[in-house]
Amino acid sequence: MSRQSIIPVTLLMVSASILLFSCNESKRSMFKADNKVEFDTIITEKQYHLEGDTANPSCNLHLAFVYPVGSGKADLAALQRFFVQNVLGAAYDSLSPAEAVEKYTRDYVDNYLYDVKVYRENVNDIQQINARIPDMHADDSEHAVMDTFYSYYEILSDSVVYNRHDILAFQVKQSNNKGGVASYDSYRNCVINLKTETLLTENDIFNAGYDVALQSLFVTYLLEQNNVKTVRDLEDLGFFGVEEMLPNGNFLVTDKGIIYTFNKGEYSAYQLHAPEVFIPYDAIRSLLRNHTVVSKLAGL
Repeated sequence: MSRQSIIPVTLLMVSASILLFSCNESKRSMFKADNKVEFDTIITEKQYHLEGDTANPSCNLHLAFVYPVGSGKADLAALQRFFVQNVLGAAYDSLSPAEAVEKYTRDYVDNYLYDVKVYRENVNDIQQINARIPDMHADDSEHAVMDTFYSYYEILSDSVVYNRHDILAFQVKQSNNKGGVASYDSYRNCVINLKTETLLTENDIFNAGYDVALQSLFVTYLLEQNNVKTVRDLEDLGFFGVEEMLPNGNFLVTDKGIIYTFNKGEYSAYQLHAPEVFIPYDAIRSLLRNHTVVSKLAGL
């Protein structure tokens, strides 16, 4: 039995306003605070049982896709393409959000069925080999293989973290399980400069040499955020290699500072939540490139 539903929900409607800030008493600049970008979401749930029998293993997809439906002055098609590409994948970025979700759902089931096919072919080969081994019993725990495939599940969602001052930042969370005890969780961060309609990179934000400077700041703020005093204390909590922590491009921009996300296994044991390191603008003003959208934000 399968169940699929698509529910449009208005998530965010941003009204227009203007923020004034002054460089000095005699000179003032206008800096738009709100981006006028509006969002909806498509929620879809899909469950597919092998052979249509609910007693059999299944694949299970839960997808909540937030995407722009109003873009202010930015190009709406370009914005939607950014979201489709970074949430669902580059293979879907030529499709509309609704079409991309529909195809992603179909592909999820098709990929599951392909894995089932490959698994069953391998099981048959192994069973035939085992049958040729003298004194081999079907219940021999060392050599026996299951002829029943596993259940899969995937939870995929995105959320808008910041949507002001010509910056649109969003985070994608994906959780996958393909039959094991543990699931694989990952976070992908994206920041769009709405003025240029491009994804922001570290080279767009920072001056040369930022990687070495951020390396020491990561340690400083990890210690502070975990309420410990030494790197050894962090290691006791499950972190490793923190003194070699380098910027990984997986960052978010807010009005207070920059947030780096390090996925499980990068510098911490998999049992820990993915570490997020918040670095306030006060700590990195000297590292920021002049006359960029982020340096203006840091000066507010």
